[in-house]
Amino acid sequence: MRRVVSLLLLVCLLLCGCAGVGEPEKKQYNATFLTLFDTVTTIVGRAESEAAFTAEAQKIHDELLIYHQLFDIYNDYEGVNNLKTVNDNAGIAPVVVDRAIIDLLQDCKEYYDLTGGLVNVAMGSVLKLWHEARNDGLNDIVNAYLPDGEALAAAAEHVDISCLVIDEEASTVFITDPDARLDVGAVAKGWSVQRAAENAPEGLLISVGGNVCATGPKDENGTPWRVGVQNPDGGDNYLHTLNITGGSVVTSGDYQRCYMVDGKIYHHIIDPATLYPSEYWRSVTVLCADSGLADALSTALFLLPLEAGMALAEKSGAQAMWVNEAGEQFYTPGFEDYIRT
Repeated sequence: MRRVVSLLLLVCLLLCGCAGVGEPEKKQYNATFLTLFDTVTTIVGRAESEAAFTAEAQKIHDELLIYHQLFDIYNDYEGVNNLKTVNDNAGIAPVVVDRAIIDLLQDCKEYYDLTGGLVNVAMGSVLKLWHEARNDGLNDIVNAYLPDGEALAAAAEHVDISCLVIDEEASTVFITDPDARLDVGAVAKGWSVQRAAENAPEGLLISVGGNVCATGPKDENGTPWRVGVQNPDGGDNYLHTLNITGGSVVTSGDYQRCYMVDGKIYHHIIDPATLYPSEYWRSVTVLCADSGLADALSTALFLLPLEAGMALAEKSGAQAMWVNEAGEQFYTPGFEDYIRT
């Protein structure tokens, strides 16, 4: 499962500019929800009244809630065929699904091709073992354990994305391998934020677990939003604050959704080649126009050495920043243009 990304949203309380003659003055408001994707969702923007903003924020929440339920692989919802339904029917029968699931999985196949298989939503059988071990380890620290190596190797025999069969005309999804499972944790939040942002008014900042997307500048004067990139070592200080007026910022880090076994910390970003957490980087931050792509790229770049990651970022039209174990920072050529501090 994909992690909760390591961006902290910085809400600037001072508004720039004033209303024009005869226009109602707009104020900045924010709304917070705790019901989506097992994380905190924050929506910030300006509106003529709190009631008007609240209504718009609720619309965004309601759309995200639909995606939350559709892409859930752990829970059933009455009247909903979601990805858990698809997994439960692996090797049995195709499942009729909502168009959003079709669209997400089609994009996931593109992310698979783009990243050379590093972002593979068919890795659910492997990720399930890590998910169970991590949950057990967090609940019982003394007896924390790693997934069994032989079980990981056996699960890795069932991660071929070709087993994912999508029939757009019939609106069905079928996993042909009965032992394969889907897990969209690496892309679901970013993809969902992107869809919600496309349907939202301009001038909002939407953050779902740190997957941050700006639908335009903060005000009519083009004032940028400020987004903080968290220090992997923790604390209240940020590595940088970034100025953005549109697009998305997503971070993958080794300090989120992790647990400890025999004094060593194991995070949740699993390398398909080793079946263990990748150790190239402490964190990777991606900026690009599309939040779903940013989500996928932040995972892929975390799994690659710097030169290969630079090449993938350039190919994808994204900017990125890497932080290694020593705290050194590396940037694509255009990333520093976004740094405010």
